Amino acid sequence: MPALSIVVPTYNRWGQLTAVLDGLAAQTVPAEEFEVVVVSDGSSDGTDDHLRAGRSKRPVVFVSQENNGPAAARNTGAAVASGELILFIDDDVVAEPECVAAHLSAHERANESTVVIGPLLTPERLPLTPWVAWEQRMLYKQYDAMARGDWAPTARQFYTGNASLEREVFARSGGFNPAFRRGEDVELAYRLHTAGVAFAFAFDARAFHHAERTYRSWQSNASAYGRNDVMMWRDGNQDWLLPTVRAEFGRRNPLTKAYTTAGLRFPSLGRLGDRLAERVVLSSERIGLSSVGQRVLSAVYNLSYYQGLVDELGGREALRAIAPSEVAGLDMFKGAALD
Repeated sequence: MPALSIVVPTYNRWGQLTAVLDGLAAQTVPAEEFEVVVVSDGSSDGTDDHLRAGRSKRPVVFVSQENNGPAAARNTGAAVASGELILFIDDDVVAEPECVAAHLSAHERANESTVVIGPLLTPERLPLTPWVAWEQRMLYKQYDAMARGDWAPTARQFYTGNASLEREVFARSGGFNPAFRRGEDVELAYRLHTAGVAFAFAFDARAFHHAERTYRSWQSNASAYGRNDVMMWRDGNQDWLLPTVRAEFGRRNPLTKAYTTAGLRFPSLGRLGDRLAERVVLSSERIGLSSVGQRVLSAVYNLSYYQGLVDELGGREALRAIAPSEVAGLDMFKGAALD
């Protein structure tokens, strides 16, 4: 029985998946100490044929299923995993050779059930779209804050691109909720936190995130996170969540806050800004004013997030009726990617 099982859900990314598997084949930990479980979530790009033919540098446990989303794919992978620990790696994340060893070492040092999270780093010389660069900048702000000791890791840092936990703890939690197609990792993390599981950040469990997404996909993700936060507050016993969201909004950059407030109050203004934003961001990049574009992206992300939140709540009045948090629940919101 291996000490650790790596679960990789994938969907139509064979080109990227080969680099992921190459990285896992180059780990410093002996191959017999961990297994790789790849779950093809309804892929139609030949991924299944490649994996059945053994076209990877190390053997993998291969599972194919109908397309049900990443949460369901990870649950499937965890169900067939045999290691005491499960390490979730995304199909666009290439682990450094010491990544698996760092996860194992972190769990050995832990004196309680712990989720170990590794950083998702920006690959050198990889051209990033401005919105992906914005995402990475938000991540690095969190990493820097934790490195300085500003705050300890929380459930908000449980990004399943590079995170591990005990298989028994995962099973006891019920796994990922397939109803969430986005933010399923944070939803599980909140439940783990409620169950008393600790969170730790392993800076040496390094992996590089080869992220690719369109502007519209990036924006729709923000809206989905807003809707999901309402669902977790309303249906998931996370009573602290929306009061904390209200409190955090008061701490946003004044320009971001003003734009978000205006866009929620006057939807036509928000739609106009939405149509112009992508052009402004790309133009800013071309003329060397990327900082301007990054600020625009922060404003767009906030408006999209809060619009999703308000839509799920049923209107601005419903959000306004929620009193801002004045309790320590604010600590749970550390590191949220809302600049």
